[in-house]
Amino acid sequence: MEKVIEQTQRLLELSGHDENPFAVYFTDARPEDGYSPKPGQILSRERERAGQIDWKRAASEYSCFIGKIWLARKNKKAAWLSQEEYGCWGVSFFCGMFSPHLDMDSFFLSTGIPGTQIEGEHFFQSPEAATAALEESTPPPAKGKYCVMKPLEQFTDEEEPLIVTFFVRPEVLNGLYMLACFAIKSHHAVVCPFGSGCCNIAAWPLVYQQRGEEKAVIGGLDLNARKYLKPDELTFSIPFSMYRKMLDSMEESALARPTWETIRKKASLSRSVWEKYNEK
Repeated sequence: MEKVIEQTQRLLELSGHDENPFAVYFTDARPEDGYSPKPGQILSRERERAGQIDWKRAASEYSCFIGKIWLARKNKKAAWLSQEEYGCWGVSFFCGMFSPHLDMDSFFLSTGIPGTQIEGEHFFQSPEAATAALEESTPPPAKGKYCVMKPLEQFTDEEEPLIVTFFVRPEVLNGLYMLACFAIKSHHAVVCPFGSGCCNIAAWPLVYQQRGEEKAVIGGLDLNARKYLKPDELTFSIPFSMYRKMLDSMEESALARPTWETIRKKASLSRSVWEKYNEK
């Protein structure tokens, strides 16, 4: 990991970015420090259909995991969840803690549940359309009891990331986008499928990978997650195997050429503008 961490610092220098990426991994060891949701009910479709999930309680205990990541970013610590500690049933599903998805999600993402106060988010026109999206974005099962996301620079040789995620504004995103295409020799290297904040960080990169495809995923377009991102900020998540190819090819890419230097100056300007905004 030492080489990857060193190369990442070079990538930050080339791209003009000032925040280390985070990375996702699974472990059976409970993290000693960091931010996690409070314990909740065990979720599964079987328990749901047996009427064993108290949705009123689930709603009262809801917390967005992107908020935990926001705290982890601010304090350079870890954010983590488990099958018992998840806050949001969506992140539990998208991190592979249970499968298949809950029936309720199809209604919650679309028209709501008839006869209840759950109106639905109207992200899809029908429960059937939401079901199709959930089924397609089902990730592989979790490889450990805990799903942990922490700064890449804090990884040891015993901890191999599955996904690397950058939190970036458009100029830096531009550079990462270009580098991803260059590294794997494909103009289809970057995708932006519909998904929640956690889905595009954790689920979609692994879904593409298990299909045998190398894809970086743009995210941060979830309306519920936007309040936990900086102004104009998006996420850029990359399977670790693909990320290493990006690191190994960055010096031969356009990031090390004069054309990029013009954009890099815009990245610095963007950072300066938002630093002043955040001081207000």
